[in-house]
Amino acid sequence: MKKSLRPGPKAAGQRHAPPSTPLRNSRKTECGAKQFLVRLEVHAAPFALLGNSRKTERGAVCSWLGEVHGAPVALLLATLFLAACGREAQPTMDDAAKFLADAEEKLLALGVEDQQADWIHENFITDDTEAVSAKADQRAIDESVILAKEATRFDKLTLPEDMARKMKLLKIGLVLATPSDPKLSEEVTRLAASLDGAYGKGKYCPDRLKTSDHPCLDIEDITKIMATSTKPDELLDAWRGWHSISPPMRKDFTRFVELSNKGASELGFKDTGAMWRSKYDMAPDDFSKELDRLWDQVRPLYLSLHSYVRWKLHDKYGDAVPASGPIPAHLLGNIWAQDWTNIYKLIAPAAADPGYDLTQILKSRGTKPLDMVKDGEHFFTSLGFAPLPQTFWQRSLFTKPQDRDVVCHASAWDIDYVEDLRIKICLDITTEFFVTVHHELGHNFYQRAYDKQPFLFRDSANDGFHEAIGDTIALSVTPEYLVKIGLLPKAPDASKDIGLLLNKALEKIAFLPFGLMIDQWRWKVFSGEISPAQYDQAWWDLRLKYQGVAPPVPRSEDDFDPGAKYHVAANVPYMRYFLADILQFQFHRALAKEAGCPAPGSNTPLHRCSIYESKAAGDKLNAMLQMGVSKPWQDALNTIAGTRAMDASAIVDYFAPLKAWLDEQNKGKPVGW
Repeated sequence: MKKSLRPGPKAAGQRHAPPSTPLRNSRKTECGAKQFLVRLEVHAAPFALLGNSRKTERGAVCSWLGEVHGAPVALLLATLFLAACGREAQPTMDDAAKFLADAEEKLLALGVEDQQADWIHENFITDDTEAVSAKADQRAIDESVILAKEATRFDKLTLPEDMARKMKLLKIGLVLATPSDPKLSEEVTRLAASLDGAYGKGKYCPDRLKTSDHPCLDIEDITKIMATSTKPDELLDAWRGWHSISPPMRKDFTRFVELSNKGASELGFKDTGAMWRSKYDMAPDDFSKELDRLWDQVRPLYLSLHSYVRWKLHDKYGDAVPASGPIPAHLLGNIWAQDWTNIYKLIAPAAADPGYDLTQILKSRGTKPLDMVKDGEHFFTSLGFAPLPQTFWQRSLFTKPQDRDVVCHASAWDIDYVEDLRIKICLDITTEFFVTVHHELGHNFYQRAYDKQPFLFRDSANDGFHEAIGDTIALSVTPEYLVKIGLLPKAPDASKDIGLLLNKALEKIAFLPFGLMIDQWRWKVFSGEISPAQYDQAWWDLRLKYQGVAPPVPRSEDDFDPGAKYHVAANVPYMRYFLADILQFQFHRALAKEAGCPAPGSNTPLHRCSIYESKAAGDKLNAMLQMGVSKPWQDALNTIAGTRAMDASAIVDYFAPLKAWLDEQNKGKPVGW
């Protein structure tokens, strides 16, 4: 996950922010209004208009003067002033250029301050660091809100393409738009920091561990139980335990939704969800239709996988998993049932052993966390990218500290928007973390590639691109790649490919409906279609509709299961991950072709292609990365894939052998739920 807390799309990140006190006297009072009122020595009331808001605008003064009655002199002066207001000069191109230059300077300074505060908070979770982080967030996003509103002054100007795009990004780049009321602005950012901190501090303390040396289980402990246990009672206890951390968030989340919607409406959006959907260089409703189109392309593959997994788990667990209907969420190897790779050993066909266990290989070689990060860096340098700066190794967090709570969710950071790149991750020596390191470094190399762009263009083409780049690199972690870096003596025979593809599908295909439904739920929450009284019921209705999973025990509105997912608690938009799952295969197919895979005359399948050591693929990748968000995402996609449309057919191509195999295995079995 990319962590970039610029006052704009918080890709990875998880923070939101506004400031407590508006910046006064930062704009020239227009039309001599303030001096005019001073000379009149009028009552103090109109000065409230001037002193309590950054928006000391001609409009407010003119409105007040229009209501003056009585004194002839006042009426005469008012008439003259109102006439002057009607002749207000329109902003010029030079005004727009200066506005953008000032905006970028302010946002860069506030963004760095915000990043630094958030880094400290997530690495040292205390009430004090939470407060400092919230204040920094508040200053950064509040300034973004002010600038977004001010940018509308230039709407009638015909600007050059780059300036027009910057104006647009200022207006749509927010994840959280804070209300203009300073008290509400401070409240919503405090709530945001509190929800994020509550998740990071979340622990389950079962009675059975009260007298032990380790009485509470954090997310890392529960993740290991969910990944390794095959005891239904133990899995259920862990699942219920983690979901017990989130009910206290419900009240704050409800208020957060209310305040974030207020801020979004002040910017002209129907609600926060509509604001999020406006970021994709297409109308929000068209974007929703695009998601439906992409899901329709991959849904048949998901249904085949779901059917196979269900009947295999039914064989394992008996009636605990129904022969038809949804799968209980606690039996899929992951707290949120979003990644099923941990149950591979339970459902893999006997003849489809992938031929190696990377976790065991890494452990047998005495691999250390930094070794895995070095392997990831070497992948990128093999493509022609420069090594990471020394500060990356000095300032990153690679393992979980023993003396304090931290937010362990893996994230990539760009503290100064230039070279201060970092990752924050609690590494363990597993296949999953080996791949995750490659993914997170993908964010870092993307961040550095666009660091020469103007500040407002230092981001990915859309937020799905940032996640897709990390995952594209991870797709090149193939047996052939592992052979080249010395972790395998030779690649397994192609007859093992069903096992490899099934394992990959449990990660990638199983995730797609989950990646789609998270924001489907939030968009409905923000719009009011889902009320607070329906939060949990609607959550599970959508999980049933898209994923075909169900809670293992009855749920009620005393629960708040959405808050047990980091991105909900931390207000991180999630549709980027669905888009990333689509785009990464499209990117992989295009880059593999550039790398010469499959070679002419060979039958190398797409899933065996790795771009490792391909300078040609690296050049094509870098050409797209360097664009940042300076152009619409369709242009960036065309640079790397030769098309302006997202296309899930690359997923279908990648998993075609598996789809045929699954359909053969599922003959006579129920499909769907």
